[in-house]
Amino acid sequence: MGINSYVSSPKGTTNSNMTKLFNTIGLIGKPHHQGTNQTLRRLHHWLSVQGFNVIVEERVAAELGPEVCSMDLLEMGEHCDLAIVVGGDGNMLGAARVLARFDVAVIGVNRGNLGFLTDLPPDNFEDALSKVLDGEFETEHRFLLEAEVHRHGKITSSNTAVNEAVLHPGKIAHMIQFEVYIDEQFMYSQRADGMIVSTPTGSTAYSLSAGGSILTPNLQALILVPMFPHTLSCRPIVVDACSTIKLVVSPNNGENLEVSCDGHVHLAVLPGDEIFIRRSNERLRLIHPKGHNYFHVLRNKLGWGSKLF
Repeated sequence: MGINSYVSSPKGTTNSNMTKLFNTIGLIGKPHHQGTNQTLRRLHHWLSVQGFNVIVEERVAAELGPEVCSMDLLEMGEHCDLAIVVGGDGNMLGAARVLARFDVAVIGVNRGNLGFLTDLPPDNFEDALSKVLDGEFETEHRFLLEAEVHRHGKITSSNTAVNEAVLHPGKIAHMIQFEVYIDEQFMYSQRADGMIVSTPTGSTAYSLSAGGSILTPNLQALILVPMFPHTLSCRPIVVDACSTIKLVVSPNNGENLEVSCDGHVHLAVLPGDEIFIRRSNERLRLIHPKGHNYFHVLRNKLGWGSKLF
């Protein structure tokens, strides 16, 4: 069943029950993944039985059967009150970059490895999700980044990122040269394998692996982490999220440079280009079950020591 066969009420309303917080629920997941498909099928059946309008993202809808209502992410953003993402943080990031512009509430079912952004267990999600659907949840807003590549004063490409925007060589790792400006003030010249500009959300991802600090999600800040810098004195630096980061690529670099957004979207960069990275106006509306504790998540996912007394 495609979009043409689906008729829904506007967001936040329903023809049969005006008291539900979420009436139209979207299901998103990793295609061709057996565990994800099993969870999506259970979610679709469970939600349908309770009378919710359920839409499945078109890339996984075919694996759930011909009668499933399907849409692409943009259409889901226009129709859904809540999106449930089944998978790991990578699946959440891909959905979030699109859904953030529609202010759709998003919650995750963890079918990945770490799953910092996915709260619900895949095998017994019903109890926790029931409480969320009844209004027992906490809301958290995560800001996104906007990355633009400028060439001769004109924008050649742009995209958004939830975790980080990374300047790096293309396919082969090697040292590159670039300058870093914060709000048009020169900070330093850098010879390194690249530069990570991360949000607090992304501070537990690529940035953390490169030696960056963890930023709690409530901070309005960015962290800049050089990748394998050619000096021992260069360290990560945290700046205000209102700052505009400008990376000026040296004309002496070779070609085949890139800016990667969340490791998924790749923007081509040439020697002499300027990359502008700033906080986006879009925000991800992430919801958690009641009692969500960020430090419990860190202890659990990073293997930190438990309390001694």
